[in-house]
Amino acid sequence: MKVIVVDDQTIVREGLVTLLETMDGIDVVASAGDGEQAVRLVADHGPDVVLMDLRMPVIDGVAATRTIRADHPSTQVVVLTTYADDTSIIDALRAGAIGYLTKDAGRDHIRRALEAAAAGQAVLDPTVHARLVASAVPPTPQEAGDATPLPDGLTAREADVLRLITGGLSNLEIAKTLFVSEATIKTHINHIYTKTASRDRAQAITYAHRHGLTTPG
Repeated sequence: MKVIVVDDQTIVREGLVTLLETMDGIDVVASAGDGEQAVRLVADHGPDVVLMDLRMPVIDGVAATRTIRADHPSTQVVVLTTYADDTSIIDALRAGAIGYLTKDAGRDHIRRALEAAAAGQAVLDPTVHARLVASAVPPTPQEAGDATPLPDGLTAREADVLRLITGGLSNLEIAKTLFVSEATIKTHINHIYTKTASRDRAQAITYAHRHGLTTPG
């Protein structure tokens, strides 16, 4: 199986290459630090699978995946990223990714995902699968009627995370409370900071108190 590794963080990219090279039957033919390089290398090497990060400079992983799948349909793409929010997952899958893993995936999970992708089979991280299932279930009429719009485009889950932040919980404690990975919580917090124009936890907590998004009691 010919594989190309794409990640803008050098230490992560080199670590993945080293890891994959220890696996029988996998030949890492190239690696790239951004989506533009990835598209070019796929054209040069014709890999079976691309292991693709999402947030990268020049061209991001979603755009690169879309181009690769359109121009080289025999090459599959497996996303390996820190982000497991609904938008990232859906955008990547719509772009043509056949697999989606978070970076806390183990060696065996990564190998199985690559093998499945090469065989044309989809593999999703359990957290990703759970989020897709949850997003596919419509709210009940009562839930829809009771829903109050949140400020600044915050999602319900981001509001939950913000409330737990005001309660003094660490990222790990929030992850355990919500039964998701710590990487997912970091993604939510980054989105919270962006939407609330907060630089740190203290400003986010101030925002939460101003908008009534604090933990009861």
